[in-house]
Amino acid sequence: MAEQIDLFSASGVEATPPPADFDIDKIPTSAKVPIPPGTYTSLDTLAGHCKGCQRCELAETRTNVVVSRGSRTAPIMIIGEGPGQQEDEQGLPFVGRSGQLLEKILGSVRIDSEKDVYICNIVKCRPPENRNPTTAEINACRPYILEQIRLVDPKLILLTGATSVKGIIPSEKRGITKIRGQWIEWEGRLCMPILHPAYLLRNPSREPGKPKWLMWQDIQAVKTKLDEIRAES
Repeated sequence: MAEQIDLFSASGVEATPPPADFDIDKIPTSAKVPIPPGTYTSLDTLAGHCKGCQRCELAETRTNVVVSRGSRTAPIMIIGEGPGQQEDEQGLPFVGRSGQLLEKILGSVRIDSEKDVYICNIVKCRPPENRNPTTAEINACRPYILEQIRLVDPKLILLTGATSVKGIIPSEKRGITKIRGQWIEWEGRLCMPILHPAYLLRNPSREPGKPKWLMWQDIQAVKTKLDEIRAES
């Protein structure tokens, strides 16, 4: 049992050979089947499993599985919380009003959403009524996102909203408003929690200290860090 828990922990994103008796075909059928780092050789294979996944109850109510969009070699990975209605209908993340605002935010600092960014979610299926995903749902889907991180190998990860932080760094107990805009080192990568675009839509003021103003500070810091990384490479 201890070994299985370790496989679901935040550590060990670096690829390791699966056990000799590991049956990859059982992964989509049950959350009790672990997904060791290094299980998938490509994002296409991972996406195929996601689209047929039955690891949690969200499979019963989804229209489409929402895996990702953007560049598979992107330096920035943006991880959202879960699909909404439009995402569920189209099978793509961040395509509703929140996604449109996210595109504007990225564009404001000349981050190309098609070349510079890979976008995905903590859970791949829409929670009914857009509720927050449960801990069990997050845990069932979390090994997929860890494999996406390994395969894309981004330099920077933006954790969009509290659920995204919880899904990637479960040991982080501080609220999103306390840690947004801060670089957090995790598994040798730089992660920044940021406010979810949906929260900005509910709080449209641009005054200093307000959510939109804070996001402007954060996205500028992301662009600065991206430019630094590119200058060093």
